[in-house]
Amino acid sequence: MTREELKNFIKETYGVTPDNPWLKSPSYEVFRHSDNKKWFAVIMDIPESKLGINSAENISVVNLKCDTIMIVDMLSEKGIYPAYHMNKSYWVTAALDGSADDETIKMLTRMSFKLTETKKKG
Repeated sequence: MTREELKNFIKETYGVTPDNPWLKSPSYEVFRHSDNKKWFAVIMDIPESKLGINSAENISVVNLKCDTIMIVDMLSEKGIYPAYHMNKSYWVTAALDGSADDETIKMLTRMSFKLTETKKKG
């Protein structure tokens, strides 16, 4: 899945477009819930070396909140890494270079959206 494909999936599924909160990092795009403003996805371009890949190239990635019970299993999936610059106990990073399975990224996006939404009372 590419960066644009994920952005389209999020827009079509949730009607959410990204904001760019950091002037110095315009390629960083944050997807938030409209009611509580919590992030459920952050797309970034980062050095591959930040993921433990021996390369000087940049890669597009997305950070997604993950059920803590599933994190260890998710990290065994191709293209899924410990979260970059987020709490690794609750978030994972998925590569947007085609190495991670598209359906896995969609499932993680849906999970992240659910885990960060406002809890209904009652």
